[in-house]
Formats: sequence, structure tokens, C-alpha cells
Amino acid sequence: MTEQYREDVIASVKRDFAARAEARRPFETQWRLNMNFYMGNQYCTAIPTGEIADVERDYYWQEREVFNHISSLVETRQAKLNTVRPTLTVRPFSSDDSDVKTAKTSTKILNSACDKLGVDSLLTTGTMWSEICGTCFYHIGWDEKSGMRLDDGMFEGDVTASVVSPFEIYPDNVFAQEMRDCRSVIRARAVAVDEIKRIYGKTVEPESSDVIGVSAAAVGGGLTAADTLNKLSVRGAENSAVLIERYTAPDADKPDGELAVVANGVLLHYGQLPYVNGADGRRDIPFIKQVSVINAGCFFGTSTVERSIPVQRAYNAVKNRKHEFMNRLAMGVMAVEDGSVDIDNLEQEGISPGKILVYRQGATPPRMVDMGAVPSSFDAEEARLLNEFRQISGVSEIMRSSEAIAANMSGTALQLLIEQDDTRLSLSAEYVRTAARDIARHILRLYKQFGSDSRLSRIVGQNGHVELMRWSASDISSDDVVFATDNELLSTPAMRQNMMFELYKMGLLFDESGKMPDAAKRRFMDALGYGGWDGDIGLTSVHVTRAETENLKDRYAVNEFDDHGVHIDVHTKYLLTECPSGKKSERLKAHIKEHKLARALDMSVTDGGAPAEQIPTEKREHE
Repeated sequence: MTEQYREDVIASVKRDFAARAEARRPFETQWRLNMNFYMGNQYCTAIPTGEIADVERDYYWQEREVFNHISSLVETRQAKLNTVRPTLTVRPFSSDDSDVKTAKTSTKILNSACDKLGVDSLLTTGTMWSEICGTCFYHIGWDEKSGMRLDDGMFEGDVTASVVSPFEIYPDNVFAQEMRDCRSVIRARAVAVDEIKRIYGKTVEPESSDVIGVSAAAVGGGLTAADTLNKLSVRGAENSAVLIERYTAPDADKPDGELAVVANGVLLHYGQLPYVNGADGRRDIPFIKQVSVINAGCFFGTSTVERSIPVQRAYNAVKNRKHEFMNRLAMGVMAVEDGSVDIDNLEQEGISPGKILVYRQGATPPRMVDMGAVPSSFDAEEARLLNEFRQISGVSEIMRSSEAIAANMSGTALQLLIEQDDTRLSLSAEYVRTAARDIARHILRLYKQFGSDSRLSRIVGQNGHVELMRWSASDISSDDVVFATDNELLSTPAMRQNMMFELYKMGLLFDESGKMPDAAKRRFMDALGYGGWDGDIGLTSVHVTRAETENLKDRYAVNEFDDHGVHIDVHTKYLLTECPSGKKSERLKAHIKEHKLARALDMSVTDGGAPAEQIPTEKREHE
């Protein structure tokens, strides 16, 4: 790369960043206003310059208390949305046995990776940002210095996932609806120069900046939401520089895209997009967007906070004016003839009980002005504003107070109201589910790209047993992640438990002998939330685990204490679903025949027949 080309790239990145920052300024102003109202600083407004200014009192005696309903609405919505944690599974590339097997392996790899990365915590943090600002982003990347340490002092590397606040994202077109509609995206943030040198190996001089200096990833370090939002109001930092990363999507001229990283006039990196994280093995921009509510024809979404700000202002005004009126009624307003009393003493002490009030002889005695009563319009307006909060936010009184509206409400009516509340939130919940699915797809694609060496993961089997699985990138043949469950808000735990009881009453969980199998019993207890009660593992579960272990290790043996019927069922199921054709399949078929022969011999002895060793060989082989 020539020096002139390097300077052109730096100038292009800085020019794009300045233009995009100006185009995004109205959205950033709204986000800062949302955060102020969420934290309780509600006597502020946005001025034409894009700054947030305090609103002064009209009179010194005016009350300016804050009755913050926005924070409770956001917390209630977030509490409901945090229950949305979809179960994800990998769909096979085809119906071939090998593809079905690798899809199940990929699902196990995905579950292990999501647990290690703390995807649930990421979604919780991202939902906080989307509920306040309307939009949040997730960055899925690869860290070469993560994972297990190898013998040569290197690391095997691992996937990294972080939440990115909307303050750090600058699209090339703020009117593009989705991330895929953007030609390029810039991520800019203030980073310490020492950190830049550690990552890129180049020295950058500190600079003053007007970009947000704290990443949303700081939330994972134990900071509360209020602490993080307070830190976000700090602009720039000492010994830091603005790190600008411009991600350009692939096109005809650059089929692998482009990544240019610039800090304070220094080109730190220039090359193709680093990750094969798109569909069909293509490189793509490594960001996933999640919104609270889609803003039609706009890249950034909107939030209920933005919609609730006018109502919150009106509610604060009504409550404060109402309290001022009540103060006048309680403390009174006195009319005094000029020169009749000591005004200074009356202002300082007021009229206390038992006070002797001395006024000038011949003057009119001081009197209290009749202020009447608090107008009923205050109460009516307050009730209307509270109702507007519920209509705008989709959070009803049942969700906020966990109480029924009427004491005589039936259980069916209450359940219908709860389902209606969940329906209002189902749209935002679907965006959380979509983000979780896209995160899972990016994780699998990065493992497929960088996980060429053999890796070891800890997974949990169907029976709750923890096992170690060794795998590599070749075991991931499909990254088509789909939902295995419906929207969690549309199917609550109480609804699922009631359905389980109905299935139990109808006898659909029993086998042909009229008993509930152990496997069905375990799933039934798990659905009721009492999965830990099966700590005393039944004998059938032990036989199932032993048979599954034999299938996994491809080492088979028939013992006299085996439950041959259970082993036959487990081995046959594995033979028909997962077992690859070839020598392993032949060995498994022979092992199943041995179990069938042993079961036939045991049955003949139980029925009073000859001992096993006295049965002719021809008859034993026939049986």
C-alpha cells in the first residue's frame, strides 16, 4: 500500500464519520433525553443545537418533584421480555444420516457456547438498551487469545460476544430499514491509547473527542443501569483516542468486503472483512440489530420512553400543581392591611398555634383567604394520564402492581387480561427471539471458520448427565438455526403446566400397560418445575445411560444384569436415527441380536423351561 493510498483511506474514513455523525445527531439527542427521563432528570429539554438543557422554575415557590413512571414502565417491560429465552436447534442440511447426526452435534456445540458466553446476560443487557433508546446491537467476533492454552504458548481461540450501544453505531444511511440494507457501518468509540497499542501494535497520540467514551460492554462488569447511563454522559477521556472502524459490505469490486480502522490520523488496519458470518459462506458486517419497536423507514427503532415523555411531563405538572394547591389549603394565604402588623415576623414564624398576633389599633385584623377545595379536575386529569401511560407502554395495572383490577374477577377473566398484556409485548419479544437466533447463527459460522483444530466442550445430555465432547469445524455442516419453542410470552409456564395436567388426566402420557414411563415422568416433572426431584435415578435411567454410552463409544457388551428390553429399544433407536452405515452399523445389529437372544433365554428360564446351557444350539440361534 502506497503512502498516498493510505492517506486517501484515512481521509475517506474521517469524512464518512463526520457526515454520519451529523446525520445521526437528532437520534442521539433523543436517546440522551430518554436516558435523562429514565434516570429521573425530567426537567430538561432538547435545544436546537442538539444539547440537553435544564428547564428553569417560573417562580421560586414552584414545586418540581419528579413522579417517575417511566422507569417503572421500562423495568416492567424488561422483566417480561427477560422471560423470552428461546430454545434453539440446528436444522439438518438434508435428510441424510450424516447430516442429521452433525445437526445434533451442532446443537450441542451451540448450547455449550451460549452457556459459556452468557448469551442470556447479553440479551438482558441488550434489552435494557433497546427499551430505553429503541435500538441495541450485538457484536460477535473471534478472539485469538481466548480458549484453552496450547503447548506452544498459543491459545486455541474462541468466540466473543458483546453488547454495543446505539451511540457507537453510524450507518451510511439512517433511512435504511435493516442492517442488510446498509452499504457500510461505522463503529466509533473512545478507547485508551494503551489498549489500541495492545490490540494493533501501533502508537496513537491522545486526542479530545466528543463521542461516547464508555462501551455498553461495561455493563457486564457489575455496573447497574443507572451507573452505566451516568458514565455515558461523560464525553471523551484522558489518554484516549477515537477508534473508528468502518465495515463495508461485499460488492462486485470487493467480494470479501472491507474493514478500515483509523485512530487520530493513523491507519491501524486495512483489509477484507474478518469473519465468514453471512449466509452461504459469505463475509458480512458483524453486527446484529435489536429494536424495541420498528420505526418505519428508519434504521434506528423507537422506544416507549420516547412516547411517554410528553405524558410524564404533564403528569409531573398536574401532581405538583395539585400539591401546591393543597399546601395553600393547609398553610393558608393571609391578607394583611399595610402597616397593621410586623410583616417580617409574620413571614418568618407564620401563625403557630397559640400565637398572639398584635396588630395596629384601628386597623383591620389579618384574615385567612378562603381558597376553597382542591378542584376535582386534578384527580380526573391524573387518572387520564395514568391511563395514557398504560395505553402507550402496553403495561397494564396488573403487570405493574401484580394485583387484579377487581376483587371479584374470575380466574378466566384474569387469565384473558394477562394474555392481552402479553400480546402487547409479543412484538418486542419477537425481536429479542430474532436477535437470539442471529447470535446463534454467527457463533456457529465463526466456529466453522476458525475451529479447525480439535476442541473439547462440556455438554449436558438428555438425562442431565454432563459429558465431554470432542469436535472440530468439520462437525458443523449446517448453521440453519431455528426456534424449537413458540414465543414464550404467548405460552407462559402456567399455561404449559395446565396443559400437562390435562394431558395427564386424558391418559395420553401412559404406555400400553397403563403406566407412565420413566422418561415421560422425568419430562413431566421438568415441565412442572420439579426436575430436581429425580435425583434418585431409577434403574431404567441407569440402563438407558449405559446403552447410550455404548452407542457413543462403539463398544458393546451383554451382561447378565442388563435390562435387555431397554437396551434393545435404545440401540434400535440409535440404529435408525444416528448410527452411520458401515462396520459400526453391523456391529450394532449383531449386539442387538445378542440382547434378543439373552432376553429369550431369560424368558424361557422364567417360564420353567430348561436352563440356558441345556437349550440346543440350533434352538437358541432360532430364538
